[in-house]
Amino acid sequence: MINYFGSTEQYIKSALKKLLAALSKVGFDSFLLMIGIMILLAYFLPQPGLVKEPVSLGEIASIGVSLIFLFYGLRLSVEKLKVGLANWKMHIVVQLTTFLFFPLIVLASRPLFAGTDLELLWLGIFFLAALPSTVSSSVVMVSIARGNLPAAIFNASISSLIGVVVTPLWVGLFIASATGDFDVSEIIIKLFLQVLLPVIIGISLNSRFGAIAEKYKKQLKRFDQAIILTIIYTSFCKSFSEHLFEGFTALELVGLAAGMTALFFTVFLGVGLLSRLFGFSVEDRITVLFCGSKKSLVHGTVMSKVLFQHSTITGIILLPLMLYHALQLIAASIIAQRMARRKGV
Repeated sequence: MINYFGSTEQYIKSALKKLLAALSKVGFDSFLLMIGIMILLAYFLPQPGLVKEPVSLGEIASIGVSLIFLFYGLRLSVEKLKVGLANWKMHIVVQLTTFLFFPLIVLASRPLFAGTDLELLWLGIFFLAALPSTVSSSVVMVSIARGNLPAAIFNASISSLIGVVVTPLWVGLFIASATGDFDVSEIIIKLFLQVLLPVIIGISLNSRFGAIAEKYKKQLKRFDQAIILTIIYTSFCKSFSEHLFEGFTALELVGLAAGMTALFFTVFLGVGLLSRLFGFSVEDRITVLFCGSKKSLVHGTVMSKVLFQHSTITGIILLPLMLYHALQLIAASIIAQRMARRKGV
């Protein structure tokens, strides 16, 4: 007798594996799927993200944030930072793109949003533009495209440290009108205690525990993702409970996604032109392209907890970042794989 159920189950498993493999080639992964699930969960079941007793998910996320950066520091040695300083011209281009070119592009679009119901979305886009570059995905894309990997590690690391100061300074120019309460010095102190201090402690312990952190980097990545998902869930619970998304149409959200795609390619092409004008090598151009055009979801979710700590608008602020994160992974994955098959850039 033919076991139809067994063959059907095997067929479904095989089809799912092929689908996941195809999606991974274009940058889609299970983490992006989990982000979508967290948003849906926040919509249909927001109460767990709002309660403060006996356990607050927000407080758990705050502790988790500090641990993320402690573990990040453990994997970052002083020797790597010293070696990275040599290629200073390339580093300046990457950091200026990340913290100056990006915000100025979004700042130029502000008149399009002024006086409309989309001003909060613009603040979210500007918040995205002021964030540091990604750490892990930038390095991965540079590695796939066969770029300057040590320089990518250095730039991603330095970007994280610079962002602790520069991001709140940029966002502080516009955030007061949206939240009614913003103290730049207080925010920087909070970010120093919650982000920079754990990194410094981690770096100081690198010689003792760095090898252990490197050994369990996959487990640490899962921990990072769990904390990010918790922050996304609690943020959207607050926003949904205040009905903040009811004013946005499907067309506006599609337009936002199109805008995030345009922003990525504008920066990507612009930084590519700059790297050619400076006469960088192929490997260095690849590093500049991926490190300069990407924005960190980790730092965005972390900083949103501090910058918008007592505000219900965090979900809206994070929406452009999450769309950009998904789109940059898909676009960068395709580009990196094509670059890996080419001899020149």
